[in-house]
Amino acid sequence: MAKLHLVTGGSGYFGNLLVAKLLERGDQVRVFDILDADDRPAEVEFVQGDIRDKRAVATAVADVDAVHHNVAMVPLAKDKDAFWSVNSNGTLNLLEASRHAGVNKVVYTSSSAVFGVPDRLPVDEYCTPRPAEAYGMAKLAGEEMCWRFADDGLDVSIIRPRTIMGHGRLGIMQILFDWIREGRNVPVFDGGHNKYQFVHADDLADACIRAADRPGPRAYNIGADQYGTMRETLQGLIDHAGTGSQVKSVPSAPAVMGMKLTSALGLSPLGAYHSLMYGEDMYFDQTRAHEELG
Repeated sequence: MAKLHLVTGGSGYFGNLLVAKLLERGDQVRVFDILDADDRPAEVEFVQGDIRDKRAVATAVADVDAVHHNVAMVPLAKDKDAFWSVNSNGTLNLLEASRHAGVNKVVYTSSSAVFGVPDRLPVDEYCTPRPAEAYGMAKLAGEEMCWRFADDGLDVSIIRPRTIMGHGRLGIMQILFDWIREGRNVPVFDGGHNKYQFVHADDLADACIRAADRPGPRAYNIGADQYGTMRETLQGLIDHAGTGSQVKSVPSAPAVMGMKLTSALGLSPLGAYHSLMYGEDMYFDQTRAHEELG
């Protein structure tokens, strides 16, 4: 008999992709989100609600076998109160409702932002999280709640993705794509020699589904196997586009200060995490994911 999977945030880009992959393998799917997607398949049930609404969350998890928890206020929102009310308190609502409903498995999509600027590389699951801004702190609070509920018997696994990209989803990199499309130069900090890992949305969805199938609480860091420096990544894109853009190195200290200032004044969509990490090395060791999720 097919399992019923709940995908919170299932109307968004990644949630929609996850829904499609679950359907492909024959699972039943329910979506919980504030808004319904125009292209939601007819066989996918939809429950409308806010993750901060306990009653709506309880309705969404009823009779569910597995929950994929993707609802989050992202760094671009730059709303510290919402980071906590959605990413932290909303996760608590979801975990309480899942325990009460007897859900067999919860997969919590966290973030590499929980590690801030890591103290060693590559980052594995034994590295101590130390977020440096509000978004990462709220996501870490969600992780800590997951572990507390796991200690009380709820089977919860945590997925930490690197920066997500995929067909139709560029995220904050959209700015750089637009500049290159227009033939403008793109900046890197201090030569752009920092190694920076991404993850393809398809691979991330696959990891979430595999984690849902594996019994027992666990955390997994998920990123692409192949990655290079920020300069190499952008130069590859420029070579492909052929628009005449060039990679230009700028000193990191004044650039980061400018990014923070324009973000605070509402003149830039960048959040605190972006100015913190754009010039830093950030990549995961994925030994555990390879060995335990295949």
